[in-house]
Amino acid sequence: MKTITETKPLAEIMKLLEKHKRIHLIGCGTCATTCHTGGKAEVLAMKEQLKAAGKEVTGWMVVPTTCDPLTKYALKEESEAVAAADAILVMTCGFGVQTVAAYSDKPVYPGLDTMFIGWEQSPGRFIEICIQCGQCVLGLTTGICPVTRCAKGMLCGPCGGAREGKCEQQPEHDCVWVLIYERLKKLGMLDKLTDFVPPKDYSRMKIPRTAEVALP
Repeated sequence: MKTITETKPLAEIMKLLEKHKRIHLIGCGTCATTCHTGGKAEVLAMKEQLKAAGKEVTGWMVVPTTCDPLTKYALKEESEAVAAADAILVMTCGFGVQTVAAYSDKPVYPGLDTMFIGWEQSPGRFIEICIQCGQCVLGLTTGICPVTRCAKGMLCGPCGGAREGKCEQQPEHDCVWVLIYERLKKLGMLDKLTDFVPPKDYSRMKIPRTAEVALP
């Protein structure tokens, strides 16, 4: 699983940082590195862009997994460089940005836009696989999610607009219900297509959501 990100336009980043002269940069060694948006190369490139714009970069680091609470220790190790900064620019997903903010009293700004959670289909190509809807239907579709991978979120079969196995809204994508049908047929489980699927309880998607885990 990876959190897919895109780099914000430089003009937007500069607008966020317009009142700050000294900046500390933080990247992520996991998802953002895979997406080439917040790894070492991207952080160093941002450093040069900030310097060219008249900013002073007090330091930079690429935290192994920025969304991990252990990030607080990375901030402590770089405390001198962080303390010298007016603000922190975090080149990670929104989770990483919020993690840094939780452990710093500096203004924290995102350098990236968080797109979705997905997996890598081929080098450099990612596909969204889960929107964390709170009511998983993968048991009915043998592991292929129609909620996320259907442009219309169809739960009870294809919409009727698919052509030659492709989505009518996004022809570059396979119709997920064709994929589900082919998988069910291969597994000898086509009878599942007759199962009643009740409407989703969208109250399960209210945000922000919380969960309590029963501890041993």
